[in-house]
Amino acid sequence: MRSGFTSFVGKPNVGKSSIINAIMKKKVVIVSEKPQTTRNGINVIYTDNEAQIIFVDTPGIHKPLHRLGEYMVKAAVQALKNVDILLFTIDAKEGFETPEEFISDYINQSGTPTIGIINKIDLVKEDTIVEIEDKIRESVNDLIAVVRTSALTGSGLDDLLKVIKDNIPEGPQFYPDDILVDRPLSFIAAELIREKIFHFTYEEVPHSVAVIVEEVKQRDNGIVYIRANIYVERDSQKGIIIGQKGQMIKKIGESARKDIEYFVESKVYLDLHVKVKKDWRNKDFIILNEIGMRDDLE
Repeated sequence: MRSGFTSFVGKPNVGKSSIINAIMKKKVVIVSEKPQTTRNGINVIYTDNEAQIIFVDTPGIHKPLHRLGEYMVKAAVQALKNVDILLFTIDAKEGFETPEEFISDYINQSGTPTIGIINKIDLVKEDTIVEIEDKIRESVNDLIAVVRTSALTGSGLDDLLKVIKDNIPEGPQFYPDDILVDRPLSFIAAELIREKIFHFTYEEVPHSVAVIVEEVKQRDNGIVYIRANIYVERDSQKGIIIGQKGQMIKKIGESARKDIEYFVESKVYLDLHVKVKKDWRNKDFIILNEIGMRDDLE
C-alpha cells in the first residue's frame, strides 16, 4: 500500500477543483467559472486497491485585496509545506505567464517534489501545450513529470493518478475506505450553497457572500435538517439573493439541496436565511467561520 499527501497549487480558476471532482467521480469541492471560488483548504481522500491519495484542495494564490484574501493566500502557501507532492496546475488556454513564475518561486522555496499539470488541453493546440511544458521544466527545480489533463473530458486523469502513485511513499492507510473528505457535513453544505450563489447571482455578488451553517440535525423521519445563514455586505445584495417574490433564494436552495442529497444519500430540508453584515470580509469572526475554523474560536 502506498499513501501520501498531494497539494494542488496554482492561480485561481485553473481547474484544480474540477480535476479533484473528476477523479472522485463525485462533486466534493466547489466549482465555478468565477475566479477565487475556493476559500477553504479541504482534504479529499481517493482510495483504491493500490494506494490512498489525499488531495489538498486550496485557494488559488493571488494578490490579496482584503483580509479574507490574506487568509486565502496564507492557506495556499502553507499547503506547499509538509506534503509529499505538489501538483502545479496551469490553465492551457491562459498559458505560463507572470503569475506562474511567481508561484514557481514559492514551489522552489518549498523544496517539495512537483508534478506539473497542464489542464484544459481540449481548448488549445499541440504547439501551445509544448510551449507550456518547456516553461514548466525551465521554472521548477524538483520536477517529477508533466501531465496533460482535461477535467471536462477525463483525458490524462489516469496518467496523473499513476504518476502520483509511483511517487508517494509506502505507508499505512490514513483514512477508512468510505471517507471522501475530512470535513463535516456542515462544511460541505456551506460550500455547495455558496457554489449555487456563484452560479445564479450577478457578477458583483458572490465574493461578498459568506455561508455559515448554524444547525445540522437528523429528524426522526430520516430527513436531514440544515439551517444556514447567508451573509452579504449590502441591502442591495440581499435583495438580489432573495430575488423577486423570493424566487432567487428558492432556486439557490433547490439546487443546493439536490447536491447535498446526492452527497449524503438522504432527503434534506434546507432552511436558508439572508443577513446583512457590512464589510464582513474584514471581520475576523465571520472570516474564521467561513473558512471552517469555528472550533478555534470556542
